[in-house]
Amino acid sequence: MYNLKLYYYPTCPYCRKVTKFIDKNDLNEVELKNINQDQKAESELIEVGGKRQVPCLFIDGEPLYESDDIINWLKSNLVED
Repeated sequence: MYNLKLYYYPTCPYCRKVTKFIDKNDLNEVELKNINQDQKAESELIEVGGKRQVPCLFIDGEPLYESDDIINWLKSNLVED
């Protein structure tokens, strides 16, 4: 199993695209980190990823950016056909 954390903020349209996909597919294993409400999460995102870009999915500590790339990774690794 993967350690998954999605760094996002709710008003970002690309973040909403990813969070809707997560909700629709009941991907409860993805921990959501709202960087607007959680300063520690924002610091983690910048420290590990090197920038404050969202959405960002940390997969076992490695950052993956871009909503389409994140959704494709989730489809390939978590969603059952």
